[in-house]
Amino acid sequence: MKTSTSEGKHGIQWTSRMQLDDLDFADNLTLQLYTQQQMQEKTTSVAAASAAVGLNIHKGKSKVLRYNTACNNQITIDGEALEDVKTFTYLCSIIDEHGGSDADVKARIDKARAAYLQLKNIWDSKELSTNTKIRWPDTISNNLLWEITNQIPMEEEIRKNRWKWIGHTLRKAPNCITRQALTWNPQGQRRRRGRPKNTLRREMEIDMRKVNNNCMELEKKAQNRVGWRMLVGGLCYIKSNRRKMKEYLPLYKV
Repeated sequence: MKTSTSEGKHGIQWTSRMQLDDLDFADNLTLQLYTQQQMQEKTTSVAAASAAVGLNIHKGKSKVLRYNTACNNQITIDGEALEDVKTFTYLCSIIDEHGGSDADVKARIDKARAAYLQLKNIWDSKELSTNTKIRWPDTISNNLLWEITNQIPMEEEIRKNRWKWIGHTLRKAPNCITRQALTWNPQGQRRRRGRPKNTLRREMEIDMRKVNNNCMELEKKAQNRVGWRMLVGGLCYIKSNRRKMKEYLPLYKV
């Protein structure tokens, strides 16, 4: 990739002084460019640099995804056109032309549903004792279930893991792409009508207001791993207590 990008930068504007041409993970590469001509030139350059060291690009697995463009000229490698798609899988995540995580979440739910239905013959079996099954009239509150199993709600587990990752990222060097992605503001897009989509940045801002912190204060706290773990624990504790209060308050109404 260094050889193919040495001729000049043509990627998306990442920072005021930096353009992002590609994302690499092992042998999985993605190229991000603004025009079809730039994409063709970059693809040809990568293919040539790869062939020089004995590597070949798998044309059948290589896809092209276009966003907000009327150009439909094909991208080719050695005269063979690459497939244009509306969605593709990259590092086990679904990427589509609309961005966001909706398509990926739907795909994961569908996979879980398929795995559940594979055991349908067991769920419906008349040979298994009903003592091993759950009867639908048997109910229990979520809070009591979490207390009995010594677990926390999935929402809190996700928040906890998210802030652990944020702390790990804030400890990276300022020129690290992962670190820069936390505050990156994409340009050149027009927001659709209606309520804006929720983003990681908005989730961070909501949680920061709960602990009365700003970005600068969080960066300082992230350098202290022990203090950061206490901050993350406090965020989950605040949310969990609010949920318990909402459940128990109706019990005290007169």
